[in-house]
Amino acid sequence: MDELAPLGRRTPPLRDLGPVLERITARLAARYSRSFSRETVESYVEECSWQLSAKSRVGHHLPVLVERFADQRLGALARGRGLSPKPVPEVLFVCTENAGRSQLAAALMRHRAGDGIRVLSAGSEPGTEIAPVVLWLLGEQGLGVGGEFPKPLTAEVVTAADVVVTLGCGDACPVRPGRRYLDWDLPDLAGLDIESARAVRDGLAVRIAALVRELLPTAPAQV
Repeated sequence: MDELAPLGRRTPPLRDLGPVLERITARLAARYSRSFSRETVESYVEECSWQLSAKSRVGHHLPVLVERFADQRLGALARGRGLSPKPVPEVLFVCTENAGRSQLAAALMRHRAGDGIRVLSAGSEPGTEIAPVVLWLLGEQGLGVGGEFPKPLTAEVVTAADVVVTLGCGDACPVRPGRRYLDWDLPDLAGLDIESARAVRDGLAVRIAALVRELLPTAPAQV
């Protein structure tokens, strides 16, 4: 399926968000001045605001998340179109809510690959917050998710990715020519006891290690 499913009814952004979005647009327009017009950047910022404001729990964090999301999409669009360098392979993890397995997988790969691989994640029907079990599973290994948050799946990140790993999102991910698709059939973390959840984490770690070795054959092995 090539087109992304509609994200549902839009929720109006906060009434006082206009000046904030203008500042975000100005910063991103300067950052991507060699690739996109200000009008293009503005449209992306506005769309990201609509998409994320539909999630009731983002609250006062909305401007920060809008800027991160718009920056991610614009960066992916520029790389996908060959308008900016793409120095490292890119891997995109996709699940339904972008709150469980895809966030866990992304954090594990960032830890293993470091700066050698650009790692993104997204959801076909994004949730409102990262699942507590993900934070627990990562915390057991001294890891975290950084500034990540559930975000919608968009065509730009799929186009920019070299490898798209799906984890239970069915056929919601658009297919782009030249991209490699992997479907990792692992249980949803929701409802699992902690030992079963750890088994999912460890199963992801094994697959991620193999994929990193494939994409970065000269990288030193981790103990």
